[in-house]
Amino acid sequence: MEQALIYVVPALGLVGLIVMAIKSAWVTKQETGDKNMMELAGYIADGAMAFLKAEWKVLSYFAVIAIILLAWSGMSVETSSPVIAISFLIGAVFSAFAGYIGMNIATKANVRTTQAARTSLKHALKVSFTGGSVMGLGVAGLAVLGLGSLFILFYNMYVQSVGAGVNGVEMEKALEVLAGFSLGAESIALFARVGGGIYTKAADVGADLVGKVEAGIPEDDVRNPATIADNVGDNVGDVAGMGADLFGSYVATILATMVLGREIVSVDNFGGIAPILLPMVLAGLGIVFSILGMFFVTIKDDKGDVQHALNMGNWSSIVFTGIASFFVVKYMLPETLSIRGYDFTNMDVFYAIILGLVVGTLMSIITEYYTAMGKRPVKSIINQSATGHATNIIAGLAVGMESTVLPILVLAGGIMGSYAFAGLYGVAIAAAGMMATTAMQLAIDAFGPIADNAGGIAEMSQLPEEVRERTDILDAVGNTTAASGKGFAIASAALTSLALFAAFVGVAGIDAIDIFKAPVLAALFVGGMIPFIFSSLAIAAVGRAAMDMVNEVRRQFREIPGIMEYKAKPEYDKCVEISTKASLREMLLPGAIALITPLLIGFGFQGVFEQVSSAEMLGGLLAGVTVSGVLMGMFQSNAGGAWDNAKKSFEKGVEIDGEMYYKKSEPHKASVTGDTVGDPFKDTSGPSMNILIKLMSIVALIIAPHISQNPHVGSMSEKVEVKKEINYEEGKKVVTETITEIKKVN
Repeated sequence: MEQALIYVVPALGLVGLIVMAIKSAWVTKQETGDKNMMELAGYIADGAMAFLKAEWKVLSYFAVIAIILLAWSGMSVETSSPVIAISFLIGAVFSAFAGYIGMNIATKANVRTTQAARTSLKHALKVSFTGGSVMGLGVAGLAVLGLGSLFILFYNMYVQSVGAGVNGVEMEKALEVLAGFSLGAESIALFARVGGGIYTKAADVGADLVGKVEAGIPEDDVRNPATIADNVGDNVGDVAGMGADLFGSYVATILATMVLGREIVSVDNFGGIAPILLPMVLAGLGIVFSILGMFFVTIKDDKGDVQHALNMGNWSSIVFTGIASFFVVKYMLPETLSIRGYDFTNMDVFYAIILGLVVGTLMSIITEYYTAMGKRPVKSIINQSATGHATNIIAGLAVGMESTVLPILVLAGGIMGSYAFAGLYGVAIAAAGMMATTAMQLAIDAFGPIADNAGGIAEMSQLPEEVRERTDILDAVGNTTAASGKGFAIASAALTSLALFAAFVGVAGIDAIDIFKAPVLAALFVGGMIPFIFSSLAIAAVGRAAMDMVNEVRRQFREIPGIMEYKAKPEYDKCVEISTKASLREMLLPGAIALITPLLIGFGFQGVFEQVSSAEMLGGLLAGVTVSGVLMGMFQSNAGGAWDNAKKSFEKGVEIDGEMYYKKSEPHKASVTGDTVGDPFKDTSGPSMNILIKLMSIVALIIAPHISQNPHVGSMSEKVEVKKEINYEEGKKVVTETITEIKKVN
């Protein structure tokens, strides 16, 4: 029974990859349009791949250093192994490959979506969403396949081979080594997200400020030297960056639940590993139900509601997953379980999963409300654009700040509710439930930049107006889904970080984190500061790169005669080169802060304070960075999304105080300024927050055995057996069963 189920997990990941390959082949077979369209798409694809190769080269140096340090650290404690370095490498390669899959299909789907838009909105939606689904299935499939396969390997190596128990130090070692996979995934994700975000926004700001505001031409006009770099940026930031981001989130969520599941003594039919297996099984089934949900994403004609179609696909996959989780939980888990003295039932675990799905859905709905066209928040920004640039900025900041209230209340309710159901395991499994439909969430998210690129190619190719109208519909919906995806990602990061935090406390051997202790409170404040300095570095990097881009675009307009008359072709490669160099240079410092800070606190303060351990201080740091990072992520992502759609609203015309305003009007110019400010908010620093808080938690978890106050927590030699009788009904009989609970010696 155990052997059969444990192999089902990587098999489900393989199913996702097979369906991904089928969908990818279908997209590739679609028409690409005329020679000019193919030439422009080729520029975008070449620029995207050039950036990816340059980024991989830089990250390979980081990976080598990390592998050496991990291999060395793995030899110094009993609960780790040098194999953690190999696990890290596999996670890093899978994360990079997930980003490559997304970018490869996106650069093929964009021009095919443009061509499809020449026939109908329905066909354009099908091509763009299928392209997005390739990325979603690729990310989820790789994550489940990699995590499931490595768990089988490490479980056999460290537990089965020595006949050890599930709750002992041997399983702790297996999961500690598996954590290297998550560290590799999150490390690459952070650099990919920050680097891609700097790239895309530097190009976007340059294209907007010089092309739209100064030269008075459309953002995607073929005469704009930064337009190719801008479209490349959509791929490296919103596709490759997001792919690596959610790959890391997906893996970290499952891992955190597995680590906490090890602490549960489970009398089940799977050798006691059911609580550890459950999150992986949910993730695998989530891939299957995401595939089913993708069939619901369709419209009848050009008047169809694209947002409704995407919502139907999303909600159906969530409902299918929720229903299936009932049967999975009843099948896998025993009637009663306990973690750290908190008793719960298998049905409580099911309720926690459902709560996680509900929280994820509510987060998407709330984010959509604050960022979608036609809603009160975006309308408030539009109305205040009438009085100038400053009031537009004020309105956008206010919307962003207000948008944190409901999500935080939902998140807090989800944390308290899931804890009430199943303790800390409930919080973790709620996050796993939320992330189960990642394939669908990412398909919806990746659809946006594909549609954006399609609109850019339509504009640059000077296609008929109705083509651009269709791509604009897709693009506007894509802006909203992108914001919703970021809201979903930050919510999952908060739950995952709490689960990782709980796992860290257990491995580090600390019972509580007392903020009345001055060093712990100091670390809490430092943690709260980290997201601010991280955001500052990311936004400043965009500003510096954008200045270089603006100067280059101005130079070309000034020195290359005939650009405005379509008689000369701009030097697109110069702008691509500026974004590439700037992003690779500027991404290193923010990434280093996330990786090094936990190490400095964990190792730098060992033995410094007699009454306070460095592990407790590190716990304070994690608490601060999690709370501050979640709020910053929501604020920045939602403010940027609202500014963007406020600007786009002017393209169809808006009414302010009874008067209609369109593109090139003064209120529209104010909205362009707001959108420019919001660009690094929503695409660089904001979405990086969820990776920041998870990465720091994973680093803390990996170094926990080295700074533990109770080395080898989990070893059977340091635990005692407690006999406990439980009664339950089986048919008409009451059965009494004696179980053995393993409790840590205090």
